[in-house]
Amino acid sequence: MGCAMRLIRGCAGVAMTAELLSVRDLSVSFTTEGGVARVLDSISLSLPPGEIMGLVGESGCGKTTLARAILGALPPNARVSGAALRFDGRDLLTLDPRVTADAVRGRAITFVPQDPFSSFNPLFTVGDQISEVLRWKSPDRQPNERIYARGRKRADRARALAMLRSVQLPDPERLLTKYPHELSGGQRQRVMIAMALLPEPKLVIADEPTTALDVTIQAQILKLLRGLANERGVSVLFTTHDLGTAWEICDRVTVMYAGQALETAPIASFFRQPMVPYTRLLLDSLPSRDVALRGIPGEVPSLIAPPPGCRFAPRCPLADDPCRATHPPPTEPAPDHQVRCHHPRIETVAA
Repeated sequence: MGCAMRLIRGCAGVAMTAELLSVRDLSVSFTTEGGVARVLDSISLSLPPGEIMGLVGESGCGKTTLARAILGALPPNARVSGAALRFDGRDLLTLDPRVTADAVRGRAITFVPQDPFSSFNPLFTVGDQISEVLRWKSPDRQPNERIYARGRKRADRARALAMLRSVQLPDPERLLTKYPHELSGGQRQRVMIAMALLPEPKLVIADEPTTALDVTIQAQILKLLRGLANERGVSVLFTTHDLGTAWEICDRVTVMYAGQALETAPIASFFRQPMVPYTRLLLDSLPSRDVALRGIPGEVPSLIAPPPGCRFAPRCPLADDPCRATHPPPTEPAPDHQVRCHHPRIETVAA
């Protein structure tokens, strides 16, 4: 997007060159009583350092599954295949699980959940739970260190108090003594963001982190997350079904439908010049004062017996035989604008 737009939206201005995360042709399926569900189908995307990428789509489109595949936190009945899932130069699909657990998950890659209340243990104070995270994931922890030495514990407590102030929580000393139920929803989510940033990760995966909050608190959390990510140079993979939320926080957006990634574009291009029919219909369905509410005709296909080609083909007004037969290859009709569609709409739009 242009410099003016980046300044308006408060982007960090980080040079987008090397890829921190590179997903290539990733597929995930689950064995269920009804058959094998192909939840992700040949997903490809990349995320440079310092960027906030939005994963946008309807519920059940595979956003959370993709996030958990990157974390290495899929359930036992999941089968993962793909060319590569590279993070910071290492392929997470072939990395030793012990290395993933010790040095990647919860440390280099951290997670902010949708519902912070269910993610806390109600029997322990906030301070106890932050301390447990830092015991194993602190930036000061050495490899194979098992004893939580008093000196590191003091340093980690000071780090935690500073981070709680950074997420704009007053009186952090007192907050550490409270139990999760004694905090408001916004306070709990701020603590979750603090816990995600304490290990000094390179990537934070935020799974619809504002869904359970009221509108005013949502705006505060989005502004906070955006500011902290920019300040610390952290990449964020932000899943959401809310296009307004994506506009507020994301640099780029990947649109998913029924386990397939259909379009990736800078946020301004996404809203101004969508190329894929599903994206255009999705934007047309947004509420407007001048137009009656419009939905997308048809239903999301079964993931156990999905269409062989583009999974949106049964609902797409432009679908033809190639659409129904083959999943289109990725193309880049415009700079930094990738699509997987046989009939992308390519037109010149004045800046």
